[in-house]
Amino acid sequence: MKAIVYTKYGSPDVLQLKDVEQPTPKDDEVLIKIRAASVNAYDWHFLTADIFLIRLMGGGLLKPKDSRLGTDVAGRIETVGRNVKQFQPGDEVFGMVKGGFAEYASAPESALWLKPVNTSFDEAAAIPMAAITALQGLRDEGHIQAGQKVLINGASGGVGTFAVQIAKSFGTEVTAVCSTRNLEQARSIGADHVIDYTKEDFTKNGQQYDLVLAANGYHSLSAYKRALTPKGIYVMAGGTMAQIFQSMLMGSMMSETGGRKMGGVRAKQSQNDLVYIKELFEAGKAKSVIDRRYSLSEAAEALRYLGEGHARGKIVITLENGDKT
Repeated sequence: MKAIVYTKYGSPDVLQLKDVEQPTPKDDEVLIKIRAASVNAYDWHFLTADIFLIRLMGGGLLKPKDSRLGTDVAGRIETVGRNVKQFQPGDEVFGMVKGGFAEYASAPESALWLKPVNTSFDEAAAIPMAAITALQGLRDEGHIQAGQKVLINGASGGVGTFAVQIAKSFGTEVTAVCSTRNLEQARSIGADHVIDYTKEDFTKNGQQYDLVLAANGYHSLSAYKRALTPKGIYVMAGGTMAQIFQSMLMGSMMSETGGRKMGGVRAKQSQNDLVYIKELFEAGKAKSVIDRRYSLSEAAEALRYLGEGHARGKIVITLENGDKT
């Protein structure tokens, strides 16, 4: 089978399309024929090792331990391991795998779920990591409640577009912060209010929010704290290396007992959350926003575009062995 591999950290130029051995699923795994995959900041960090912790977290100190990239996929199950109970060959699924930039991947059945019936493979592949990050950030870290005022900073990217829609599904009043060209997109996915960050700084306009989820967009923790109500919660869900380290190192120190909380979220694989998100999609409460589509042979260009930092929604890799429906 064909797959994208890399043997050293670096720019997208180090990526290669090669023929590699097709994986064989273990007893608790399934083999997926991948129809689409999507690109995440997670892939960029493992490609470039721009965050040094990647090397210490199993990525490999001097070179990648795993030569494969790609986490989010959608496709059809080809074969199932002897202990698999939930799926059978032919099922259309989506979820998080290792080595998703390839024609096939194997994964534990717990990492997947049946894709929403009202989505294409492209749309389903755009969902897993970004939507789970948004859901776990808002629900588990942010303790979102109906009637709250919620602000999404970086509302035009992958996590941000899902966060706006998921926050609305909880019955909150959502303010989306993005650039001028993305204001209409934010409104179209349900934002009640939009702020153009090129013209207004939401941390200085006197407004306060019960929950702020920062999918991107740099502000200091003290600025975010100023935008919170007395018991408001700030959740960092993505951004620059400086933002990530600041949140990790200073968030708990700046939190107040019985008051404002400052923290972050890192997506945890969860089949239950895939089920939850599938139901949101099928109820018409969420949809994927896709900026660009690339072929597997164009994976380097897809990663390069992601690295520029201006993607609107998700970037999808459509496999040559499939179609877009």
